[in-house]
Amino acid sequence: MRIAVPAETQGTETRVAVTPETVRKFIGLGADVAVEKGAGLASGITDADYQAAGATTAKNAKEALKGADIVLKVRRPAESELAGLPPGALVIGIMDPYGNEDAVAGLAKANVAAFAMELMPRITRAQAMDVLSSQANLAGYRAVIDGAAEYGRALPMMMTAAGTVPAAKIFIMGVGVAGLQAIATARRLGAIVTATDVRPATKEQVESLGAKFLAVEDEEFKQAQTAGGYAKEMSAEYQAKQAELTAGHIAKQDIVITTALIPGRPAPKLITAAMVESMKPGSVIIDLAVERGGNCELAKPGEIVTTLNGVKIVGHLNVPGRLPATSSSLYAKNLFAFVETLIDKAEKKLAVNWDDELVKATALTRDGAVVHPNFAPKA
Repeated sequence: MRIAVPAETQGTETRVAVTPETVRKFIGLGADVAVEKGAGLASGITDADYQAAGATTAKNAKEALKGADIVLKVRRPAESELAGLPPGALVIGIMDPYGNEDAVAGLAKANVAAFAMELMPRITRAQAMDVLSSQANLAGYRAVIDGAAEYGRALPMMMTAAGTVPAAKIFIMGVGVAGLQAIATARRLGAIVTATDVRPATKEQVESLGAKFLAVEDEEFKQAQTAGGYAKEMSAEYQAKQAELTAGHIAKQDIVITTALIPGRPAPKLITAAMVESMKPGSVIIDLAVERGGNCELAKPGEIVTTLNGVKIVGHLNVPGRLPATSSSLYAKNLFAFVETLIDKAEKKLAVNWDDELVKATALTRDGAVVHPNFAPKA
């Protein structure tokens, strides 16, 4: 059983799919692990570190992939990588399938079994495999750090002989995993924090972290959560009421962090150009949804935009990758927890149970076809 870890080919990707810790665990399951030369350098892991853990270093992707039964990736293989994937191999990573149906079809054509880690069901058994939570947690933390850096002023209140420095006001829009971590981090740094979300269950979570909750709490609000714990798309009427409530609040904030995403849909627009214009010079907006179109109307992917009234709108791509060592460590553990379920420990070989709920939820392609019901071609 051979596990291959090619280097990531996307320019913004600094993470890697295995660490020396998980290499040792894979070897303990009977696997040989081949890591492409330099694959872990951006995460602070050298080839020597992998070799000390028992992995072999491949001079290029072709050598790493040769004879592989499992290919571990952070991002979906690029089109240029498909030809090098061994037919029949399991390819596991963050596949970003929504809106990328042609890329999913390409994986099927390459005759690999592709698994999307972000489709992992949110059940107790799969908690250790939840890449959305592990990576969003770090994104929420980093968003506050980036916001503080761009703000250019102190966050906590400081009483000095020269005068009092007021505490910064930070507003978190969207209270999922990223939002909760942003609240906790901002509070630890001494800011005055408010937060909003359409899901009623988040109110208690926000208040438990010492922040103030802000939302239009009508009947639609009480039904605004799916069975899986995600936010539902709200009606235009509710969005208008919520926008009216938040518009006045945003004008008074120093830092606004937006985290609102609905799986399979473009990011909802929460901050309009008019709201940005109402903010004070020097204020900062951190848009964590910029890769899906952004929550802020003026955000641009991969750019920091400074408006005419002096507001900075930060649209960093791959925010978890701005903490590559930590995000790689958590992501590699998520991968191992899943791959472990695909291996027969007694026989030390692959034994995929295609009826397992985790496999059925994450499998995109198999035997040359797209098999996931959300992405399979319609009859």
